[in-house]
Amino acid sequence: MSENSSLEEITIRGLGVIDSASIEIKDGLTVLTGETGAGKTMVLTALSLILGAKSDTDLIRNGEERATVSGKFHISSKLSAELIENGAEIEDSSVIISRTISTSGKSRALLGGNLVNNQQIVNLADSLIEIHAQSSTARLAKPQVQRQLLDDFAQNSLLVGKYSDIYSQYLDLSGRIADLKKRMLQRDQEVQEIKQFIDDFRKVNPETGEIDSIEEEIVKLSSVELLHEEITKTLTLLEDEDTSIFNMMQQGRKSLDLTRGKDSVLDEISEKYTDALFTMQEVSASLASYLMNLEADPVRFDFLQNRKSSINSLLKKYGKGSDRAIAYEELVLEGQAAQLRLEDLTGGDTRISDMEKELKVLFEVVTKSAQALSSSRQAAAKEFSHLVSGELTALSMPNAKLEIRVITDPGLNISAFSTSGLDEVGIFFTAHKDGNFLPLAKVASGGEMSRTMLAIEVVLAERAPLGTYIFDEVDAGVGGKAAVEVGRRLAKLAKRSQVIVVTHLAQVAAWADNHLVVQKNETGSVTQSDVMEIAGKDREVEIARMLSGQENSTVAREHAAELLKLVHESMIS
Repeated sequence: MSENSSLEEITIRGLGVIDSASIEIKDGLTVLTGETGAGKTMVLTALSLILGAKSDTDLIRNGEERATVSGKFHISSKLSAELIENGAEIEDSSVIISRTISTSGKSRALLGGNLVNNQQIVNLADSLIEIHAQSSTARLAKPQVQRQLLDDFAQNSLLVGKYSDIYSQYLDLSGRIADLKKRMLQRDQEVQEIKQFIDDFRKVNPETGEIDSIEEEIVKLSSVELLHEEITKTLTLLEDEDTSIFNMMQQGRKSLDLTRGKDSVLDEISEKYTDALFTMQEVSASLASYLMNLEADPVRFDFLQNRKSSINSLLKKYGKGSDRAIAYEELVLEGQAAQLRLEDLTGGDTRISDMEKELKVLFEVVTKSAQALSSSRQAAAKEFSHLVSGELTALSMPNAKLEIRVITDPGLNISAFSTSGLDEVGIFFTAHKDGNFLPLAKVASGGEMSRTMLAIEVVLAERAPLGTYIFDEVDAGVGGKAAVEVGRRLAKLAKRSQVIVVTHLAQVAAWADNHLVVQKNETGSVTQSDVMEIAGKDREVEIARMLSGQENSTVAREHAAELLKLVHESMIS
């Protein structure tokens, strides 16, 4: 897992029942257990917030003004280089992502010390962690999610990207043709208007951001006399032989030097005094340098005034909207695109004919690209279905079968295409031998849906595992042997990736490489001391509690020891 990401630590302050906690997360399979309401799921809520989930002020702990959560992630060298290039701080291949939510509803996110927007965090999260909760299994019913899972298995990212680019080109060209045909109706008038605009634009030829820099320089040049006068006054105060502030400060420094070593507190004050003197000397030198280079430039000033007037005239004539800054930037972009618009119009019917020929060729390219994507999906669907069905058998669903169906449209016209190609992808399921396959969301129970999602992730991880997988309620609706097999599959997934599981089932928790217990203290809150990593006899006690609700029960302890032994032997074999 060296080049995969992994979660190293979560820090939580003022979130739900959690007052303050810092939790170290290790590689392998980590389980979080504890009594209902102890805050297990709140740990994953914190992680979801770190990774860009929608904030909610209701999550802030009562009596607190804000909730703060942060996660420390080990990341690949490639991702490290990308983040460093964008100004993030990376230390030992680790980056810290933090999120703060205030009671006012404001939310702030930091990535490697840099303030970022939430979407940037969401984009990064896609390459770090896969989180599964009840909402994840609900998402499994959505066609676009089912298609994405198949594409992930088939490793279709290049094919999807190529098709998407070509399809966008087709839509863009098609839109230009439709727009041109519409504008051909008033071609002569528009051609004249565009020619006039191009002529006016070229005379001025404004550049992006130019108006702001012109106005800034005009303000400076129009204030040269004031700047010179006020800086000179300041330097006089600092350096005049009779009233020099420096002379007075130097005398004070000499006096303080005589006290050095008499009192450590006074020594610190003296050092601050000396630093202030040096700072003032640096300021004086900088002001003198600035003054030396400050000079009036009437010629430049007149040029800038005329340039500003020309730009404003162009903006007044052709600018659109009440926001001057936006109108200016849009004007620049419009001027840069005007020649192409003119060529489209003046080419007339010939231009439309050429573009339609180009569109016809592009349609063939789009079709071939979509067909290549469809072929890859068709081939992958059969193998994906077989492998997931095998995992379902291993998860104590011996008669369950999953079938991924790809229905491909012939693609005779462009209306048959979409942003994802020509295919409709559906996941069908049966839990019974020789049963009819029906849409997964309609026939699978909560437990079956959870195990199906786990089976899919185990299969996908064989191809291209993410750094970390997190499961909440993956064991919903299961127990007994099925729960043992869920734990076994999670342990299998943990051989390739870091896996974190919130569970209430001892049969799942028994497979953990690392076992964390979260519990509330007498005040009803969770602090650092209430999140414990357990092993040995302590783990046996917790497993016993999960089995029977009574950790001190001799029978439960015996069952817990037996379960841990069976899991250990199974892992060795």
